Amino acid sequence: MPNKKDVIEVTEENLTKTTKYTEEDIQVLDGLEPVRKRPGMYIGSTDEKGLHHLVIEIVDNSIDEAIAGHCTEINVVLNADGSITVVDNGRGIPTGIHKKENKSAVEVVLTKLHAGGKFGGSGYKISGGLHGVGLSCVNALSKYLRVDVYQNKQHFVQEYHRGLPEYPLKVVEDTTERGTTITFLPDDEIFETTEFNYENLKARFREIAFLNKGLIITLEDKRVGREKNDEFVFKGGIIEFVDYLNKSRNTLFPEPFYVNKVNKTNEVEIAFQYNDGYTEIVNAYANNINTEEGGTHLVGFRNAITKVIIDYATKNKLLKASEKLTGEDCREGLTAVISVKLQDPQFEGQTKTKLGNSEMRVIVEKVLNESFSDYLEENPNIAKELIMKSITAKRAREAARNARELTRRKSVLENTTLPGKLADCTEKDASKCEIYIVEGDSAGGTAKQGRDRRFQAILPLRGKILNVEKARLGRVLENEEIKSMITAFGCGIHAEFNEEKLRYDKIICMTDADVDGSHIRILLLTFFYRFMRPLVEKGHVYIAQPPLYKIARGKEINYFYSDDELNAELDRLGNKNIEIQRYKGLGEMTSEQLWETTMSPEHRTLLQVKMEDAVEADEIFNTLMGENPELRREFIEQNATIVKELDI
Repeated sequence: MPNKKDVIEVTEENLTKTTKYTEEDIQVLDGLEPVRKRPGMYIGSTDEKGLHHLVIEIVDNSIDEAIAGHCTEINVVLNADGSITVVDNGRGIPTGIHKKENKSAVEVVLTKLHAGGKFGGSGYKISGGLHGVGLSCVNALSKYLRVDVYQNKQHFVQEYHRGLPEYPLKVVEDTTERGTTITFLPDDEIFETTEFNYENLKARFREIAFLNKGLIITLEDKRVGREKNDEFVFKGGIIEFVDYLNKSRNTLFPEPFYVNKVNKTNEVEIAFQYNDGYTEIVNAYANNINTEEGGTHLVGFRNAITKVIIDYATKNKLLKASEKLTGEDCREGLTAVISVKLQDPQFEGQTKTKLGNSEMRVIVEKVLNESFSDYLEENPNIAKELIMKSITAKRAREAARNARELTRRKSVLENTTLPGKLADCTEKDASKCEIYIVEGDSAGGTAKQGRDRRFQAILPLRGKILNVEKARLGRVLENEEIKSMITAFGCGIHAEFNEEKLRYDKIICMTDADVDGSHIRILLLTFFYRFMRPLVEKGHVYIAQPPLYKIARGKEINYFYSDDELNAELDRLGNKNIEIQRYKGLGEMTSEQLWETTMSPEHRTLLQVKMEDAVEADEIFNTLMGENPELRREFIEQNATIVKELDI
């Protein structure tokens, strides 16, 4: 029971003394005001990712026209003034007067949330954009927007300023063209950055072109000093997508397996191919949306793959009675693309990228069971090779399980007394903790002395860790340095990964600023990406930026992180009475210097490792760390000038 002094009597006098909450406090936001007031609710964020989401919203509308059979080409242009233009040759947004709103349909879809042709009408049977907020959101968050519609032999135009029309839709000329052109300039009052990233858009448009066989997508950059252009069109569709994903791998099939089944309400399209590697790569899409969290179509696919392989192996006596294959065994080295299209997709999951339609599991299973069974019957040599690979994977999995159990036992029994000499922090709240992965005992000793032990942990590594791109799980888990990291992080790996058990919010790679340091860093990133991918996806991985130079001039000391910074300072100082020190390794710095320049939250610079495009990231990791030296040499030759700035 509360004390009497804790109880406040509700009286008019008390209400007057406190803040009143009355009917006058209830606000009604009209039109597009809610979007400008809370943009994150509609596009996720106002950073670079949210900015690019605007472009995708526009392009998705054009894609819906392509799915409906009315659009064959989409052109995207980054204009010199910072705006962006999306052009398609579809039917054009309807231009007639909307009876209920008493204004043009163009103005309705640009100014009304949840207005569009995707709510059960005859406009679109299948579409990616389902909520009708795409165009209106882009309009609301644009400083300027212009829409050009080419329809019924007339060219219509309307312009907007921060979501408000400058004038009603009007006809400016006769024309034989058709389609829609949207030009918009993102509002710098809303977004943290209004600069579009060409490479990010390029990766997404290539993916869209793979998923829509024969569709032409062009991207052109007209910004001064950045002029470039690309065109994407894939007549083979997702078959070419699988070839692209596997281009740096040794494949088992002469060409990808492919099946496409279409009926009145949905479509299933699957392509896959096995390689001699150990990583499963499956990209699943629903109505062109990348379902990163999977869903029913992915479950159906995996169920069918496992059933068909086990049934074939059993029928042809390729399995011993004691040998039991799992789905994991049957999918080792599998690269696949699953694309389903359906009328009413239901998305769920934390980021709304998990397909929930239960019927798609049954449909995908049925389609793949029949087609893949026939394929194996018609290709017995390929089938036998695939079964043998699955059996080998099973034996490796059992060895890995033993290694994993050993790692688990050590983590329980040894706590923080780990291989690698972990110096843990005293803070128990993981959200406040960070761990530095440091190269070598010398640098590790300096880091331990220089850290703030309240929230900073240090894990020195001895030598280079195993290149996990070329190794099975069992061998990976035998590596002492990798076992140390798994145990220290506490979150597990692969399917057992649990972010809630992660002991540190930031995992910081701190290596020397030389070739060996760069190699160790890419080995670490490869391990994180392949075995703890959510660490990268959710922004837990960072790269420390130790200085390259120290300049002392009397009692004044400054640090510089690049040759350009150093040269600029030397030009400023005139090279008089100065002492320059080049740091070849972290161990050459004192603990005070390392703290001040690299570890102090107030002064350090950390690079967060981001993964904007999973397909591109996978390709880069396999190219740089895989078995094909020719592809690696070609990549280095093509990117020699920018390789130091590579952002995975």
